[in-house]
Amino acid sequence: MSEVLVVVDHVDGAIRKPTLELLALAKRLGEPAAVFFGGSDKAGEVAEKLKAFGAEKIYVVDDAEIKGYLVAPKAEALQQLVEKASPAAVLFVSGYEGKEVAARLAIKIESGLITDAVDVEEGPVTTQSVFAGNYTVKAKVTKGTPIITVKPNSTAPVEEAGAGVVEEFAATISDGAKTAQIVAQQPRKASGRPELTEAAIVVSGGRGTGGNFEPIEGLADALGAAVGASRAAVDSGWMPHTFQVGQTGKTVSPQLYVANGISGAIQHRAGMQTSKTIVAVNKDDEAPIFELVDFGVVGDLHSVLPAATEKINERKS
Repeated sequence: MSEVLVVVDHVDGAIRKPTLELLALAKRLGEPAAVFFGGSDKAGEVAEKLKAFGAEKIYVVDDAEIKGYLVAPKAEALQQLVEKASPAAVLFVSGYEGKEVAARLAIKIESGLITDAVDVEEGPVTTQSVFAGNYTVKAKVTKGTPIITVKPNSTAPVEEAGAGVVEEFAATISDGAKTAQIVAQQPRKASGRPELTEAAIVVSGGRGTGGNFEPIEGLADALGAAVGASRAAVDSGWMPHTFQVGQTGKTVSPQLYVANGISGAIQHRAGMQTSKTIVAVNKDDEAPIFELVDFGVVGDLHSVLPAATEKINERKS
């Protein structure tokens, strides 16, 4: 059975949930083999986690030559690994870096690339939501090794142990791949909430908040959710662009999406309509968002959300 490479998305050795989802998808296609870019001091702990979720093999690529540079060195290292392992497919988490590395890898090995898949089946055949979410299409790479990026929350991780064989892979990085270097970083202030694109629950606010996001944040904290915002809220300066959900912001696909004071314009719908369950709170009973939802509440979010937050917190205590 051919290997299916899963590029590990992690922060300093802490594996993000979408990687575990990719391992579950990889099992449908072949033998899951994770690719970890990091230091050898983190490899053991990372390998145990990946093994628990089905990784049959873990390729450890020492990032000493890669750390501090942008995406080109990773693409070059993966090219060498693909040429060695001849995998059935290579899976990435759909994100800024994942899609950039995937595109560079596809060019290097002259293979087809599919981005933002929401499902992957044997073949591999992918499912994508296209044209602002109005259509669902099936696609398949017809040339070379399929390179696929998958949106977070597309499937559930499966805790099923694999062999977890660790193999160090030494890549040779050219000087040409090191031309773009990171010289400074500005760390974000930690909010304690999950990353927007990875969260299982997202609570968003729009123009109807009037700029007061306290009810949004209160409900999000009660649910352990991420906070999102519509373009109108961002354009008004109420929230930073990094919180924007929509066609010109981030695309999310959580298990639960709660839209508050958001009209439901197509620009916003394009970024969240693949959510598994959608709930809306809006004073306007004719708001377009109600055409999309599973559950709707006609009311003032400044009254509805605090009441809901209070009940949730009561049940938790």
